Amino acid sequence: MINATNARGLTATLAWITALITASGSAVAAAEPIRLSERCPPGFALSATGTCELRHLYQLYDSLQGRGVGGTRTALPAHRDGFTPREIDLGRHLFFDPVLSGDGRRSCASCHHPALGYSDGRARPVGAAGTPLRRSAPTLWNVAFLTRLFWDARAESLEEQVQGPLYAPQEMGNTPPRLLAALRGNATYRRLFREAYPAAEADGITAAQVYRALAAFQTSLISLNSRYDRYAHGDHDALTEQEVAGLNVFRSFVARCAECHTPPLFTNQQVAVIGTPEPDGVPLDVGAEAVWNSPKMKGGFKVPTLRNIATTAPYMHSGRFTDLREAVAFYNGGRGHAVPEGEELHIHWHIWEPDLRDEELDRLVDFLGALTDESFSPPIPDRVPSGLAPIGVSPVSGVTRSGPGEATDPALADAIAPPPAHVPPSTVSHRARRPTSERPGRTARQAVPEASLHPPHGE
Repeated sequence: MINATNARGLTATLAWITALITASGSAVAAAEPIRLSERCPPGFALSATGTCELRHLYQLYDSLQGRGVGGTRTALPAHRDGFTPREIDLGRHLFFDPVLSGDGRRSCASCHHPALGYSDGRARPVGAAGTPLRRSAPTLWNVAFLTRLFWDARAESLEEQVQGPLYAPQEMGNTPPRLLAALRGNATYRRLFREAYPAAEADGITAAQVYRALAAFQTSLISLNSRYDRYAHGDHDALTEQEVAGLNVFRSFVARCAECHTPPLFTNQQVAVIGTPEPDGVPLDVGAEAVWNSPKMKGGFKVPTLRNIATTAPYMHSGRFTDLREAVAFYNGGRGHAVPEGEELHIHWHIWEPDLRDEELDRLVDFLGALTDESFSPPIPDRVPSGLAPIGVSPVSGVTRSGPGEATDPALADAIAPPPAHVPPSTVSHRARRPTSERPGRTARQAVPEASLHPPHGE
């Protein structure tokens, strides 16, 4: 006969056995080796040579001069693919692994988080020293199509670009010898690199392999199935009446949005000087001028894509505008209206005085929201080869898409401002503008042409 005391003891024993079994199961699961995927990511097809090739409906169309210029049914510009499934998946594990940083606390996803449009939701990222960096973290969606990287367009490839944040003391703070020592000293990474690069010499992991794997993963971040895309391909019910009205404003010669943010990539990949203001107390960022020593490019920055723009606030190179309504209102303020006193900038000729009504600005914001598509966002690894918590220091707190163990570093709580709330357009007022007659040297609806600013090669 079981009395109350025995029952309590039996219950405790059963609970202990259950906990032991659960812990044992967890230990077995943890002991399971990390395997690289042998399948291409969604949107890619495995070729006869074993590489992943991008497939999308825009490949059915032509394009003016092959540059992705034209109407809604227009071919995209050339893209980069041709990586193996294992290369891409190795890059995914590296991307989310804090082992890439000098102190083992930050990963690429610390500034380019999937839950924040592969940005970080802040005006300026916080680096290894706990201080804000100079420029905002751009989205990584559709970087496979880009010919220039960084806000000032100084990098020509993803392999070149990735070395910037990896080795900048104020960003991830690593060095090539320390990075390779960490990876070569990890048995799991040694095995994964051999699997991803079986033809490589047996000298161990190389820096070139690290850069290539990270590039492979980033080129798999494809966003081409938004409601706008379905509309462009013939589904006329994919957009609301308000969004169609916004698309018409976007493509109009009055607004001129599409001249730089050219569909379907929604960037023309040029550098443009538009005269956006810096945050209060921050001196003018000369941008691309410093890269090519070209005065005409002073204050110039690469035209960003608008894909998933609704998920990547705040906006501009310095994160100056907290929401889309404020950002589109800037373009309505008049040519050069925010240029600091005493500075002379060669404002891009597409920047003028459209004098759009508030209703038209609201419709623009409606349309930009239709460019969101994160359906092919890859999963964050449950664990990474280093054994560290995936992502490490994170810009996200309490987001269900975060990996196990991810948390915002409490030591940086004062240095990191929370991501700005997305304010409904109707509650945001844009800056009042003086009548055109009160703006010295300006004529209504007048645009002063300037040379379109392609990054000059060899200057």
